[in-house]
Amino acid sequence: MDLFKLINNKKTTIVDVRTPHEFSENRVESSINIPLNVIPEKIKELKKMQPIVMCCAAGIRSGQAVEFLKSNGFGEVYNGGSWNDVLNMLEN
Repeated sequence: MDLFKLINNKKTTIVDVRTPHEFSENRVESSINIPLNVIPEKIKELKKMQPIVMCCAAGIRSGQAVEFLKSNGFGEVYNGGSWNDVLNMLEN
């Protein structure tokens, strides 16, 4: 899997799992905010969004989200690390 290509694929959903406050301060413009604690409630919605690249502040919460979703049958979900890492991989 090539994370750069995945992030730049129009079919990929970028999900930022930080808090709404963190998300409002800085974010990847094309990302959506689903805080980590809400992920379990959004499984059905997220299934329709694959492939998904998760991000957060440092990659820890997004990694937890990826592990949770993979344990619930998701195949195309990846940890992009921090939102800034994802932003730096986006082609402008």
